[in-house]
Amino acid sequence: MLSYQHSYHAGNLADVHKHALLACALEYMTAKDKPLTYFETHAGRGAYDLTSEAAVKTGEAAQGILRLAEAFPPEHPYSAVRKRIARVYGEAIYPGSPLIATHFLRPGDQAHLAELHPQEFAALEDLNFDDAHKLFHGDGIAMALARTPPTPRRGLMLIDPSYEVKAEYDALPRQIAQLHAKWNVGVIALWYPILVDGRHQPMVRGLREAVPEITIHEVRFKPARPDHGMVGSGMALINPPYGLQTELARLDRLFKPL
Repeated sequence: MLSYQHSYHAGNLADVHKHALLACALEYMTAKDKPLTYFETHAGRGAYDLTSEAAVKTGEAAQGILRLAEAFPPEHPYSAVRKRIARVYGEAIYPGSPLIATHFLRPGDQAHLAELHPQEFAALEDLNFDDAHKLFHGDGIAMALARTPPTPRRGLMLIDPSYEVKAEYDALPRQIAQLHAKWNVGVIALWYPILVDGRHQPMVRGLREAVPEITIHEVRFKPARPDHGMVGSGMALINPPYGLQTELARLDRLFKPL
């Protein structure tokens, strides 16, 4: 199934959770004078117009980043990256994780970006990344397993599936354990939705069993609209960078009233 397109959901509360953590992790990792490799298994199109018919139709950005933008101080890495990207692409553009990562990557760093959906991949190509970014049209988990451990060995992988197929929930604990075994120094970050039916719970139990030291961080919020089933956002983190616990606590405070 390839029906999912993130344009309808870009900038929602789950994106705020996920991208704030990604920006903080990458800021810390790139502060050290050591090269790194960035992986993304489900890259999407990379940039999203929040004035588009799709974004306006769902209203998720209005409940998300358009509501919470001022909650992040200007010096926060998430604020800084959105400001820089707005200067290049326009104020209406919300950066997906590939653009957020590109903001932090330096000469000598490498990026591997995978996307299976043909239209989304074509849009990702249109962003004209430099030669340090290797784009892959196909299954992102397969790409990650084939290219780990990478060179440079230090790095971060974001796994952000659409969860269109229930089998993804069942397969991810095993796949992430395989990736961690091949690349035990890598920071691995998995995003997952928290839905009213609790379907994420067996997967989270499987992750804890497969990688006992994994960090699980979840935030809850009201549905963006009456018919919307997502009531929270989760991040599972292996080898989280030093200091990320501070951002986890800050996000707990930010999301608590929501």
